[in-house]
Amino acid sequence: MADIKVDTTKGECPLEKAEIKVDCRGETCPVPLVEVRKALRRASPGDVVEVVGTHPASRKEIPMAVEALGLTLLSVEGADDDWTIRIRR
Repeated sequence: MADIKVDTTKGECPLEKAEIKVDCRGETCPVPLVEVRKALRRASPGDVVEVVGTHPASRKEIPMAVEALGLTLLSVEGADDDWTIRIRR
């Protein structure tokens, strides 16, 4: 079996990517979607963006936008008025 070598000179784990949190609780359209798009632009490929919110329409709109952008929707959890969405860029 081949040895696995990891470059530790950068001080970061290659398997762990940054997690960007976006808190949109109490915000209504279009703010949650706008904030998610900003976070996705800041994210590097492989990063996970976690969004929490309370606006029912945004719980549906954000996953549609993720699909349109060709990104990976990891999960949509919670009720319409208290939800968490995780996206991999």
